[in-house]
Amino acid sequence: MDLVLRALDDADLDRIFEWERDPTAVAMAAFTRADPSDRAAFDAHYARIRSNPDVLVRAIADGDGLVGTIGSFTMEGEREITYWIAPSRWGRGLASAALGAFLLVEATRPLYARVAEHNIGSARVLAKAGFARIGTETSYADGVGRDVVEHIYRLTA
Repeated sequence: MDLVLRALDDADLDRIFEWERDPTAVAMAAFTRADPSDRAAFDAHYARIRSNPDVLVRAIADGDGLVGTIGSFTMEGEREITYWIAPSRWGRGLASAALGAFLLVEATRPLYARVAEHNIGSARVLAKAGFARIGTETSYADGVGRDVVEHIYRLTA
């Protein structure tokens, strides 16, 4: 698979906005902005994370161009990862390949991830990369407007 992680460019944002407002993708991720169609909130979010030196965010690209994003950040003292793959490209191994490449860049361990319980594909990606499920909690998910069970994963090696 010809996949690269590169810096996120301003030119990527329009496409990412479209992916992040796709109703199927929002339902799968659950923990998104309350109004995925709010471009001002999207722009503010990306301005904030791109200017934060604690956040490491990369574009995922293959021979067909931009296919997603992946990043890490610190929340409540724990380093977490997040990724988003274009809905039209789901099921092709891109998340697994991108996570494998990203784990070579993000060396912090332990590293955590959270996945909505119904997001079986993302849970498989994490397990394949060596993350172990360590817990479950229920949190309010703005993207779907209700409580959602999320599984918590940790990578130690």
